[in-house]
Amino acid sequence: MRLDEYDVAVIGGGHAGCEAALAAARLGMRTVIFSISLDAIGNLPCNPSIGGTAKGHLVREIDALGGEMGKAADASFIQSKILNRGKGPAVYSLRAQIDRGKYHSEMKRRLEEQQNLIVKQAEITEIKLKDGAVDAVVTATGAEYGARAAVIAAGTYLKGKILIGSYSKESGPDGMFPANELSECLKKLGVELRRFKTGTPARLHGASLDFSKMREERGDEKITPFSFETENAGENKVLCYLTYTNEKTHEIINKNLERSAMYGGYVEGVGPRYCPSIEDKVVRFHDKPRHQIFIEPMGLDTQEMYAQGFSTSLPEDVQLEMYRSVEGLEHAEIMRSAYAIEYDCCDSTQLYATLEFKNISGLYGAGQFNGTSGYEEAAAQGLVAGINAALKLKGEEPLVITRSDGYIGTLIDDLITKGTNEPYRMMTSRSEYRLLLRQDNADERLTPMGRRVGLISDERYEKFLKKQSLINDEIKRLQNTVVPPGTANPLLEKYGSTPIKTGARLSELIRRPELDYEKLAPIDEKRPPLPEPVWEQAEIRLKYEGYIKRQIAEAEQFKKMESRLLPEDMDYSEVYGLRIEARQKLDKIKPKSLGQASRISGVSPADISVLIIHLERARK
Repeated sequence: MRLDEYDVAVIGGGHAGCEAALAAARLGMRTVIFSISLDAIGNLPCNPSIGGTAKGHLVREIDALGGEMGKAADASFIQSKILNRGKGPAVYSLRAQIDRGKYHSEMKRRLEEQQNLIVKQAEITEIKLKDGAVDAVVTATGAEYGARAAVIAAGTYLKGKILIGSYSKESGPDGMFPANELSECLKKLGVELRRFKTGTPARLHGASLDFSKMREERGDEKITPFSFETENAGENKVLCYLTYTNEKTHEIINKNLERSAMYGGYVEGVGPRYCPSIEDKVVRFHDKPRHQIFIEPMGLDTQEMYAQGFSTSLPEDVQLEMYRSVEGLEHAEIMRSAYAIEYDCCDSTQLYATLEFKNISGLYGAGQFNGTSGYEEAAAQGLVAGINAALKLKGEEPLVITRSDGYIGTLIDDLITKGTNEPYRMMTSRSEYRLLLRQDNADERLTPMGRRVGLISDERYEKFLKKQSLINDEIKRLQNTVVPPGTANPLLEKYGSTPIKTGARLSELIRRPELDYEKLAPIDEKRPPLPEPVWEQAEIRLKYEGYIKRQIAEAEQFKKMESRLLPEDMDYSEVYGLRIEARQKLDKIKPKSLGQASRISGVSPADISVLIIHLERARK
């Protein structure tokens, strides 16, 4: 029974699904989003936080493109701080503790109020094709909905199975129903699936913890919002706490290793290297006497506390003994047990840079279904998939974000060219252009793209242009303002900076490591009153001008390689001189350009040289 017709169907109501649905609807597509439970929309099933190292960059990029995660996080945060303040602006990363319940209600409300978007509770069990393209989706009850495009944002629900010691149960996260039938349908459609695993710590009752034995972790005094549009940043409302495991904790873990689901051989899926369980940490880093445990509130209206860094698949009796061995947790009461969860996901090398499947027109993948971990990575992919599904149906040019454009581009490029054998996590070290891809300039890099596709309003774009103009004007003013020695030297001596003998430009002084924009205020008599985001970018551009120019040159070289396109129907078996491994990889992934080909694992620089020669011969 065909109940209705839509342009875009989004399968899954997590972070990827929410962004995909909102983007498609805002671009004029009649959109429907399906969630196994409406109570799971925008859920934070693991850590109650958004942002963090590199992840904060992703959230700001999502916002710069016109996505929603940053705004919902600003509306529901309970503590906020910038990480890596001591390392330089390239790796500054905003992270916020989130009120889990409020974030869910915020995101659900935004979906419900969005024009062109229908929200439905249902499990999708089948995707129907017509002439090799998406035609409809079918629910577990047999209801069929027409769709010209579909985005799979299934999270950890596909054949989800939780494991606690030797106990296992088919389940999605947080005890939700799993989605068991869609995997078989995808396999029949030719989608290659694999099995991954992740895990989550226990939730502890706050009243059972002794916070006096832990170190307080406070948020920043001055709040930096995720969204460039948030004007009232809000304030911190809670404290977080830091404690540590100890020798006794490690002894309990080692004594019970074989009872762990992972070490007992019960786990089939591959887990994340960069977010290991506590038993993994103890085994892999056996020389470390302790590991950090952050105790974080789950919200303002609950006593649940999240034990970050303490995920495990050990049985519940061992969990209780292990948790209570930690200082401050001696009387801890577990409200929700820790568990590991396995799930099906796709081989991401089957996708284009638009996140559309190469062999199925109109079918897109996003989030953990593509092999990533993390809310932020999921939301970023959901946004790109939703935008591109809409653009394809409108007959417009797709949105392709490159590695030099943003961390979103790095994320997607890594997935589609290199693939991943474990849950992929974004880190600043994955990008070659870290100084260009800062969180403070995400709007400069991506807002014009958001404007081009239709997600940035006229009003927002005018504000963006005004901000860029103010930044450029301030840079020029600093470059043209000369300070005499008599004015400058007392301040320079105060900060241990070499005195000047002739007049110096403020732009020259600001480049000195011991000085910055704020410290120079007493000798900058004609300084205009500017918002911090404006003078912050002006300062960074001047202070790191040489490094930025070098990375811009590298990015330009990268773009030249990206512009050398490879024919879609190229037969790599006929390219003389290619190694067998390179032929196999190139034939499977079918890269769009020489640049993309160069990043495929198993394709060497010598293979790229062979391709260049082949292309030159073909051109002549």
